[in-house]
Amino acid sequence: MQRSKQYYIKLAGKGMLMGAADAVPGVSGGTVAFITGIYEELIHSIRQCGPEALKVLFTQGIKACWQHINGTFLLTLVSGILISLLTVARVVLYLLDEYPVLLWSFFFGLILASTWSVMRHTGKVGFNVAAMFMLGAVIALQISALTPSVADPGYLMIFLSGMIAICAMILPGISGSFILLLLGMYAPVLLALKSFELGFISIFVLGCITGLLSFSRVLSWAFNHYRILTLSLLGGFMFGSLNMVWPWKYTLSYNINSRGEEVPLAQKNILPDTYLALTGQDPLTLFAVALIVVGCTLVLVLDRR
Repeated sequence: MQRSKQYYIKLAGKGMLMGAADAVPGVSGGTVAFITGIYEELIHSIRQCGPEALKVLFTQGIKACWQHINGTFLLTLVSGILISLLTVARVVLYLLDEYPVLLWSFFFGLILASTWSVMRHTGKVGFNVAAMFMLGAVIALQISALTPSVADPGYLMIFLSGMIAICAMILPGISGSFILLLLGMYAPVLLALKSFELGFISIFVLGCITGLLSFSRVLSWAFNHYRILTLSLLGGFMFGSLNMVWPWKYTLSYNINSRGEEVPLAQKNILPDTYLALTGQDPLTLFAVALIVVGCTLVLVLDRR
């Protein structure tokens, strides 16, 4: 498929948005992929990177293999994600630390409108669609209600963490970063990336690759055979994940990170007035609502693509 340079510049930008989202516990890069209209192509392209690709490589050559796996698409998107993790994600994490209510409000608007966008493509809502939507919402709510743990990062744990987290990252509505938090691996992974620990990173990446290649096949099969029900389930995931991105949170317990700083471990959602009473901080309600509207509007504009 012949595509313009402008398309690939936009695709790299979408990858940067995915990388920025994946850096925040509670927000899924898969949601961004869905919002920007590249989700299904991403899943199908990843699925192609299996044994069949090696067969094409050895029988037809590098060019045929590159076309088989949609290589230019994947390379551009991954490059955008990596650039984001090294640059834009730092800004997002800064905003999360300094202006959490406003950032969560924006993400809340994005995911709320994305839920509508996904469900709009399911057509008439029957019993099966409603049931799958509710199932997805319940699963996401149950996952978001779990309390993060602290793990001893052995080799097996590192591998499994990469395998599980990457599956969550490509599912709209389920945050791979939050899964790492639940497994107690979020801080160790960030520290390993910052310190450039090649052994740790290699094992983690191997787990990611294993999870990605296997789970993408499941998703590709689901889209090919049960597209409407799959969309309904993903819509439910998104709706249930709104619990994770509610703007006003009260921290119940803290954890100490590698730099000796207190970071939130367990939080509960509260109303703006309660937030003011418990924290003494301005809930910024009007600005928060405005950013929710901005997030919703952005998705509605993108949905008209």
